[in-house]
Amino acid sequence: MKMRKITLTFLGLCLTVLAFGQANNNEKLIELGKMYKDFMFSNEPTKEVFREIKANVPENLKIATDFIVQTITTKNKLLTQQFLSRPNDQILKQIYIIRAINYNLRDENQIDNNYLIDSLKTKDISDYELVDCYYGILFTAIGNKNKPFDFSKVDFKLKDYNFKDETEKGIFFLRCMSFCGTQIWGYMNVAKPINTQKALEFIKKYPKFNGQPYYQYNDFYFPYFEMIIVKDNGIQSYKRYYLDKYFETLLYHLLCLNKENGTEEEKNSLLLGSILKERNLYKYTKYKDTLEDIFEERKQE
Repeated sequence: MKMRKITLTFLGLCLTVLAFGQANNNEKLIELGKMYKDFMFSNEPTKEVFREIKANVPENLKIATDFIVQTITTKNKLLTQQFLSRPNDQILKQIYIIRAINYNLRDENQIDNNYLIDSLKTKDISDYELVDCYYGILFTAIGNKNKPFDFSKVDFKLKDYNFKDETEKGIFFLRCMSFCGTQIWGYMNVAKPINTQKALEFIKKYPKFNGQPYYQYNDFYFPYFEMIIVKDNGIQSYKRYYLDKYFETLLYHLLCLNKENGTEEEKNSLLLGSILKERNLYKYTKYKDTLEDIFEERKQE
């Protein structure tokens, strides 16, 4: 009877410690979500804010905390191996939850953050959605905090980042190039007339991948999958959304070369060394007819 009492007391103590740990974790996740919301753009945290965010961090949240600190830091270290490398699934889930808290805090019809956290902890979320979330946050933070844009000396070695498969590598690439594409979008769509000179200056600052110019990356024959890409837009095809953006960036690059007296060698390298020639991928872009016309004209030259 005495042994049973001791066992029950010990069990009760364990449950109390576990409950306290979960509450402490939730509290820190909410704090991280709020800090990310408040300082993800141009707002600069004070030293006191940084001290607060780095204080009382549960052991299992240290990596996620370090990542969020970098996303709100000007001239951050997100382009280093430490942060470019894929975190483990548990950390990816934590960062996904932090982003969800950030979304919730921006909603006039908020739900309780503890309820949100508990529901997401048990929700089955695909690895691809978690990886997309991580690198979406990473490249957004680089764009917001590391100015001016210049990836000209960056060479992303995808084999070094702990990716599980070609799909995860593709997600990294497409997220990166979606960010790079935003750097020239205004010059090609808002400026009147379009400013191809300025756009080409930015394109020359695009990164390399595996030692090659960005446009030579062509490993996009990974399996089709869908997920929520734009909040409140429902389920979408990942390839259709991001490959369409990437085709657009490649076509802008070609237009810039044509307008700014690019050499025939530069144009041929882009046309024949990129997915612009990959007809099997045209189904993922609204530029299918444009691409077919380009290559038909080249046949007739």
